[in-house]
Amino acid sequence: MSEMVEKARKYELEESMKVAQDDRPVYHFSNPVGWMNDPNGFSDYKGEHHLFFQYYPYATHWDSMHWGHAKSADFIKWEYLPAALAPDQDYDNFGVFSGSAIEDGEKQILIYTGVEEKVVENGEKCIRQNQCVAIGNGVEYEKIKNNPVVTADMLPEGSSLEDFRDPKIWKENGKYYMVAGSRHSDGSGQIALFCAEKPEKWEFAGILDRSENKIGRMWECPDFYPLDGKQVLMISPQEMEAEGLEFHNGNNTAFLIGAMTKKC
Repeated sequence: MSEMVEKARKYELEESMKVAQDDRPVYHFSNPVGWMNDPNGFSDYKGEHHLFFQYYPYATHWDSMHWGHAKSADFIKWEYLPAALAPDQDYDNFGVFSGSAIEDGEKQILIYTGVEEKVVENGEKCIRQNQCVAIGNGVEYEKIKNNPVVTADMLPEGSSLEDFRDPKIWKENGKYYMVAGSRHSDGSGQIALFCAEKPEKWEFAGILDRSENKIGRMWECPDFYPLDGKQVLMISPQEMEAEGLEFHNGNNTAFLIGAMTKKC
């Protein structure tokens, strides 16, 4: 366990005991302490429902993102578990951003966006976003040695190196698949597909779809799944502009329904 994870766990345990139960929602989940935003890794593992979430335990504002953790048997009563991930590596020093999780045999696999702040040749700071893996047992998680497993330079030429995030992982016929949000060289959103025989080594498999500046800009938080014989790509486009009664200005959720004819 890294010092940052240990520190976060100690802090959330001590400070959460100071929050009276009457001050918490009876039905809805609330973070133990601090700040919470995106839910992540919502999945079943060993017969229980696990919820991870973007988390800054030390204050009630957004800051260096961790992953908080809880589990439930019925989606109503939640048990807080120790913080799962902290930004404790060079490749995620700016934050452990959104991602997903799956049960894989006895293991639980977490895949997340590691955000790195680095200094480039001209001395200026820049942000790079890549996809990383941690493997655990429902409480303790270890980031694998060859992180990041998917880097932005695996994308088509001209794609953004900074806007590349929110991986969704699934397993199908013994193979691992992942979709992630990205930004095309034209400045608008696209969804990239990757595949792997093992979660430690991934290959780029193509672009599932892209905005072409028609459906918002950056496409975030994708999901991809079969439904009634078709494939559904769910996206969260940013910077939408309403078209009459279609869509709303700002950030939205959209469903693209079709068929994927080729996988890696």
